[in-house]
Formats: sequence, C-alpha cells, structure tokens
Amino acid sequence: MSAPSKIIIASRESRLAMWQAVHVQGRLAGLNPGAEVVILGMTTQGDQILDRPLAEIGGKGLFIKELEVAMQEGRAHLAVHSMKDVPMVMPQGFTLAAISARENPRDAFVSNQYAGLDELPAGAVVGTSSLRREAILRARYPQLVIKSLRGNLDTRLKKLDNGDYDAIILAAAGLIRLGLKERIKAILTPEQSLPAPGQGALGIELVAGDASMAAIVAPLNDTQTAHCVKAERAFSRALGGSCQVPLGGYAIIDGGQLWLRGFVASVDGKDMAAGEVRGDPADDEALGRQLAEMLRAQGADVILEKLAHCR
Repeated sequence: MSAPSKIIIASRESRLAMWQAVHVQGRLAGLNPGAEVVILGMTTQGDQILDRPLAEIGGKGLFIKELEVAMQEGRAHLAVHSMKDVPMVMPQGFTLAAISARENPRDAFVSNQYAGLDELPAGAVVGTSSLRREAILRARYPQLVIKSLRGNLDTRLKKLDNGDYDAIILAAAGLIRLGLKERIKAILTPEQSLPAPGQGALGIELVAGDASMAAIVAPLNDTQTAHCVKAERAFSRALGGSCQVPLGGYAIIDGGQLWLRGFVASVDGKDMAAGEVRGDPADDEALGRQLAEMLRAQGADVILEKLAHCR
C-alpha cells in the first residue's frame, strides 16, 4: 500500500501539543520518504476556557473535539494526543490506532523555594489541575492549601513564578519534552502520587475504518506501552473514570508480567479504595477490569456514588 503524497496531522496549538505533533511528524516523514507531512494547528474549547476547573466544563473531550471534526471533514488524516487527555470511551467513528513509547509517566514537584512535598510548611499553596492529584495531596498532606491551576505548561509555570503558588504538581513528561527538566525539583514516586491512566504516552487517533492510514501509523505503536495504557484505561473505564473522578491507574511490565496499580478516592482524600493486580500483558484490558472489581469490593461504588451527587 503506497503512502499518500500528503499526510496532515491535526494538533492543538499549545507548545507541548505542537512538540508532540512535530515528534510524530518527524517519525512519519522518516517512515514515508517522499510524502509531505504537515501539521494543522487548532485551538480547542479546552484551551479557551481557563477560568474554571476542567471537571466543571465538560471534561477531557473538550481538548479533542475540534481535531475530530477536522478529520471527519477530511482536513486532517490523524490527530496526536497526550493519552491522559483522551476520554476513556472513544467517540463513535474514531479509533486509537497507535500508542507510542512512553516518556517518564510520573508526576513532578515544581517549586522555586522548596525541594519536595515534605518540605512545604503548613498553609503552603499547591496548584494542580487534577482531581487525582488533589485527592492524593489532601489525603497525605492535609495541612496544605490546594488550589486549581489551569492553562498550558508555560502559563502554569508563570503563575508559580509570579508567586501565586508555593509549588505546583505537573506531569514530568511535558516538562522533559519541552526541555524544562531543570524546573523539576522532585519526581514523585508512584507511592507518593500514582499517575493518571495514559500519562506520558502519546496516542494517534484516526477515523475508524481508515485502513491505509492505520497501516502508516502502525510502526509508531510500542507494544509494551500499549499493553500498559490499555490496562490503565480499562480500569478507569470500568469505574466510570473521567476528569470528574479522582482516579489513578499505572501499569508497568515487571518480570514479563503486567503490574497494574490503581485507586479511586473522594476529592477530600478521606475515602479511598486502592489495589493492584498482576498478569499476562496480553490480558491488559481484562486485568484493568479485574482491578476495578477488586476496588468495588472495597467500597469504590460508595465513593463513586458520592462523587456523582457532587457534580
């Protein structure tokens, strides 16, 4: 099957999203010599509404809807996403065709004054955009003040530098990809802050049924990362996970087995169900569902029901 003469990638226009698109552009250009690979930059609704937490304005789908419309209308062939921004249930007519090798999936502690979470004094203000991180911080560091932090990576760092926050928690992958590794004071361990499903991985979204484009992006798929992310997403999906549910899910391949850890919590961190499973990587989604059932047995449904009433 010959490559098309032009491959168009739809991407958000934030600096990190464009880095991701350029990264994929370079790989596709190398794999398809002679094809012109271009990027269609777009501003999404999720990028435009910055004065409210994501959970209040409709969730992660706000970051990808416009890109999907561009693909439907034939203005783009594929879209590149940070996997943690992709809704757990893909919209009808679209598919995730490849998940690329993961950058560091952990959370990063960023501060101009303090070396780590344990050094923050009582009353210190910590910024995060994530209910998952908020629940973890409230559970483990009840003496801290947690405030919402929206905007792209540069905006968030600027707010920290302006003194609006004593520290902020960000995904390490974004900082590393943009050459901002020196801003990281500490990488949080999974025990301190279990990552979000898909964190650190990039996904390639296509219109379902586009066999020629699926063949073109197939070499970008990293099998181990894909198994891990599929397990994480199946776990989240089984618990109705969205940006409105404080939920972490993180898998690694350990000794040939897939090791998945996960939790769901109340926003205040007072109620939490957590567990882990191990099994054959080929059983990725089944392992995700198995862990969700373990957490339900611990009372996850009660936590989820309370969250539903809060919305």
